[in-house]
Amino acid sequence: MADVWQASAPQTGAVPVSALFQARYPELVRLADLLGADDPEDIAQEAFARLIQRQKTLRDQDAALAYVRSTVCNLVRNRHRHLRVVRLRTPAGHDEASSEHTVMLREDRRELLAALAALPPRHREAIVLRYWLDLSEREMAAAMRVSAGTVKSLVSRGLDALGQALEGKV
Repeated sequence: MADVWQASAPQTGAVPVSALFQARYPELVRLADLLGADDPEDIAQEAFARLIQRQKTLRDQDAALAYVRSTVCNLVRNRHRHLRVVRLRTPAGHDEASSEHTVMLREDRRELLAALAALPPRHREAIVLRYWLDLSEREMAAAMRVSAGTVKSLVSRGLDALGQALEGKV
């Protein structure tokens, strides 16, 4: 799929956002969903809207894809912060998940998703980027805006916590 995106890039240096959107939008929606966004489509669309605003400052297509991934991660992180504040100010009893969301989850993934959601946001982000998107440490570091050593630590600690959470469930 990356070849489709890269093959459609013009030689002028401008970022063809429409080609990137067609090639990567579903992937970025899934990324936002796995990171715990309650509105993954909106997150992905917002990331592309921000890319359009910044496209003239990007140097190449690889920078555009990294920028959109990083933006998705940051937007999800910001939404989680916002929701945390809202939950602190909302009376108890309003935190239940919607029945539509519960029905859509398949049984064989429910425990894994619950364990993944229980992880600290940065650990969850690292695991999703590593094992779902199969990014290298360097790409993960760029998307998360941390060093490669921090990426290794976040993945290791996230896997340990995920293993402990799932240990009693298997």
